[in-house]
Amino acid sequence: MRVSRKKRTAPQDTKRYYSNDQIRFPRVRVIDEQGNNLGDMPTADAVRLAEERGLDLVIINPKEDPPIAKIVNYGNFKYQKEKERRKQRAQAKATEVKGIRLTPRMGDHDMDVRKKQALKFLERGDKVQIEIIMRGRDHAHPELMKDKMTAFVDAIKTDMSVKLEQPISRQGAKFIALIAR
Repeated sequence: MRVSRKKRTAPQDTKRYYSNDQIRFPRVRVIDEQGNNLGDMPTADAVRLAEERGLDLVIINPKEDPPIAKIVNYGNFKYQKEKERRKQRAQAKATEVKGIRLTPRMGDHDMDVRKKQALKFLERGDKVQIEIIMRGRDHAHPELMKDKMTAFVDAIKTDMSVKLEQPISRQGAKFIALIAR
């Protein structure tokens, strides 16, 4: 027996704009193509005015009372809004949390390598989560782990101005801190 699965499409985040005969509000505040306020008027009169000018009446803010409608070319209006949305999406960079793991018996050179790596992540605009995992006898001296992590964070602070978003805290068998630029 074969089971067919329905493919889900990604939800579209495009906003729906109502135009001309789709408008269900009795009155609208009308703005003409130059941006001048024409005042409140019945929707039928506003649609007729837009058609006389060879344009469309589009609701741009339905939450106002009365809703705000603009006389524009609907196709050009949708194109401009889509262009703005794409530009915003391109500019929005999601910050990632990058991890740097230290060990209690790590040498100075290894600490320098991790420090350079953390600085590179911070330069790119990412956040850095630093952690030290305690094993075996390390649990007997947690203060040494905390001191090592504090020294690492201070070394990064000398090279770049960073802020501690999550202070050094113990979570079970590890110490964690989160820093950002």
